[in-house]
Amino acid sequence: MSPLILDIKGNSLDDGPGIRSVIFLKGCPLSCAWCHNPESKNSGVEISFDPELCVGCGTCMDTCTEKALSRETPFFINREKCTLCFDCVRACPSTALEQVGKEMDIDTIVQSVTRDKPFFDASGGGVTFSGGEPTLFTEFLGRAAQAFKEKGVQVLVETCGLFDGRRFDTLVYPHVDLIYFDIKLMDSQAHKKYCGRSNTTILDNFRTLFRRYREGGVKVLPRTPLIPGITDTRDNISAIIDFYKQEKVGETRLLPYHPLWRDKIKKLGISRPAEKDMETDQWMAKETLAACEKEFARAGILTQGTA
Repeated sequence: MSPLILDIKGNSLDDGPGIRSVIFLKGCPLSCAWCHNPESKNSGVEISFDPELCVGCGTCMDTCTEKALSRETPFFINREKCTLCFDCVRACPSTALEQVGKEMDIDTIVQSVTRDKPFFDASGGGVTFSGGEPTLFTEFLGRAAQAFKEKGVQVLVETCGLFDGRRFDTLVYPHVDLIYFDIKLMDSQAHKKYCGRSNTTILDNFRTLFRRYREGGVKVLPRTPLIPGITDTRDNISAIIDFYKQEKVGETRLLPYHPLWRDKIKKLGISRPAEKDMETDQWMAKETLAACEKEFARAGILTQGTA
């Protein structure tokens, strides 16, 4: 199964070592209430509307044969009427309307990204597969990763950890240089509440991959997004630290929260977050991040390079 591509972001310094190109795939088995890329949750094509870019010319409304666009409609698009023909997107002169998710074959992706190989080689960078969840498309991911490796490009996979371990081992693992593995919540019920699924398979996959790393396999770096009142609580941080001690984890990354996803869901026609009680209005305070880093430091777990 081939995924839709959300974006290919070049010159990235935040998604792995060196200068990187990040390939964002569309679709995820989780549904995290705070997802920073909500446009990546649904594996199907979508349409977005950015009112900040709209010039009010009305060209899109004149173009739409389904009469799905109206200033009187919340978020402008009546998604029950919209057939996703994207005639309005093509007609929009200001790119306020946008198709979310496009088909791209592996050869085109590789050709586009490898133009930056001199920058990868000079900086120790490469390509990062992100999302969404790239392991949702194991066969595609494996073939794409192999194609990049044959070009001499370093491959990093960012994953939520919810995947079929045997298929990952066979199709993807041989072609990967580095794995960023998210550990969000240790309590299974809390994980199910805020992420939509239990974390049992996720923790099992982490144990397998990290123990293999300790024996000389592909490096696995765990990361935790710090979500106010959810993942940054004392109980959750303590539980993660205990888990890391059991698995002999010596380094992690803490990802400070930002609320930019709230504007993104409006573009997709979503009126409010899934969890009303989330403390997610503000950017994470530096003091909160420092306090979490201090807890890991006390346990002897490094958090350098936090981004």
